[in-house]
Amino acid sequence: MTPCVIIPTFWTGRRGRVSDNLLSVYDHPTPIDSDGTLPDCLRSLEQLEGLGRVCVIVASADPSAEHAAEDRVRRILASYPGIDAFVFGPAELGSLHRRLEQLEFADMIPGVSLVGYGALRNVGLIAGAILGSETVLFIDDDQVIDDPTFLKRSIEGVGESYEGERKVLAKTGFYTDEQGNYQRHDDPHWADVFWRRSDLFNETLSIVDRPPRITPTPVAFGGCLTLHRDMFSNVSFDPWVVRGEDVDYVINARMHGGDVFLDGEWSVIHRPPRLSSEALQFRQDVYRFIYEHRKLEFAKSQLDLRQVTPESMQPYPGIFISSAVTWRAVATSLMRGVSRKEGGRYLRVARVALKDASEYARENCQNYFDFQRRWPLLMDRIWNDVALKPLFTGERSLDRSAITGRFPVAQGDSEL
Repeated sequence: MTPCVIIPTFWTGRRGRVSDNLLSVYDHPTPIDSDGTLPDCLRSLEQLEGLGRVCVIVASADPSAEHAAEDRVRRILASYPGIDAFVFGPAELGSLHRRLEQLEFADMIPGVSLVGYGALRNVGLIAGAILGSETVLFIDDDQVIDDPTFLKRSIEGVGESYEGERKVLAKTGFYTDEQGNYQRHDDPHWADVFWRRSDLFNETLSIVDRPPRITPTPVAFGGCLTLHRDMFSNVSFDPWVVRGEDVDYVINARMHGGDVFLDGEWSVIHRPPRLSSEALQFRQDVYRFIYEHRKLEFAKSQLDLRQVTPESMQPYPGIFISSAVTWRAVATSLMRGVSRKEGGRYLRVARVALKDASEYARENCQNYFDFQRRWPLLMDRIWNDVALKPLFTGERSLDRSAITGRFPVAQGDSEL
């Protein structure tokens, strides 16, 4: 059950430029004039026992830089010939979309793309299906693995029964810093009195130190996440959640009768670069939590789904997906606006929380349910797909000029 390793990597154009597009605001994309954190991540993979296929999916916050980002990633991977890796970029996405059209899944294309955390991870799930993988393992490009048995640990318990009932079909580890600390230690600020995310997150992670080793969890870490085929073939990521798609996946799994489990003996070292904008991250969280609340409310009308409540997601993200999230967001944005850097951006979030984020949630929350209902059928049709498998195995190369717009000069063109 060697997992197919999926590494999403996020890039941007000019250094210092911050995207303001809702779905492509990434926490810390790498400027294309640097290598960023990806080389350290790949170097740590070389030390792993039993490493199989690795799929590196390239996303760009700046559409004009997507091909440059892909080329940069290919050059980085060339320095690690011992890793059996392939790059999934715009050219490969074009081939995938054409195949979805052929299979009459054109309506699924918006949720399978290189824009947005959820859509990007769905590409990774499809890669796993095309390769016929029993498990997929997500790792982020800003992480380092120092345990040679990491892959073995990633699948321990997966597929087995938990307390004689549910099977463990989705398992997450957790992040630590270089010193092994896994809980956040932020200095409390008066402006965050209604937004104590770190405190609640730490309370949730206290299960790491308690038996049993593997236990159900309300949180997940997208950079240390194993999904069994019986899970990822039936439950997709939500392409319309703008951030926190890993925690959202816990909700999706529960809605469909499953669970995500946390392994207290499985972790990665997280080395995140500095955030490009804390205010933009907060805005994304406001959109995300208001959307989640609306999603849970909408799910109450769906007879085929198990109901998930904010109370069942305590301590975190519980209160942030309850009906109180809007006033908490408005109060926090106003208080941060008068007490922190980027004050203007924080103050604008108050208006976002009251209007734009609510409209976004109203307009898009049904999209996921329509998309999800078709997902199992899509995965069944695309499993070990003969037409797409060469894209992921290196059996043939793509004529990228026909997809990317880099066209050769035709004979006689100069005479016209």
